[in-house]
Amino acid sequence: MVVVLAHWAEHLAQAYQIWVLHWPLPKARGVLGLAYPWLVTSEWLHYGYALVMLVALFALRGAFTGRARTWWTVALVVQFWHHIEHLLLFLQAQTGSYLFGKSVPTSVLQLVFPRVELHLFYNTIVFLPMVVAVILHLRPTPAEADAAPCTCARPLAMAGAVGA
Repeated sequence: MVVVLAHWAEHLAQAYQIWVLHWPLPKARGVLGLAYPWLVTSEWLHYGYALVMLVALFALRGAFTGRARTWWTVALVVQFWHHIEHLLLFLQAQTGSYLFGKSVPTSVLQLVFPRVELHLFYNTIVFLPMVVAVILHLRPTPAEADAAPCTCARPLAMAGAVGA
């Protein structure tokens, strides 16, 4: 979650640089991108992050039950598509063959939305369901707590039942 939050913060910083500070797009690189400009242009890094996120969301899915699992699955499905988009960008960057008659690597939804806004949106709609899933995981119904493979939320569930 910390890595996801840091990544999302980078996209927010880049958006701030573009829309508030009015920096030109090539100079708006987020925080880490200012010190390491190649981070912003590295399709290896972006695809690697998308793939690691997909694997992590899939691997952790079994820890969630009930409502929390539903929200985690929403994040997983969105990240799967986000991964496909990054795979397309990665393959174009590696081969030099660009899709859709473009002169740079272009993803499917980039045909409709600018890349910065699109990736800020993707990272937001992956991050928010993850937050909802974790909150619901930590505040399960009694049935969800009984079905959970962990005991991390049981004290909270019991405290909620006592205070109800």
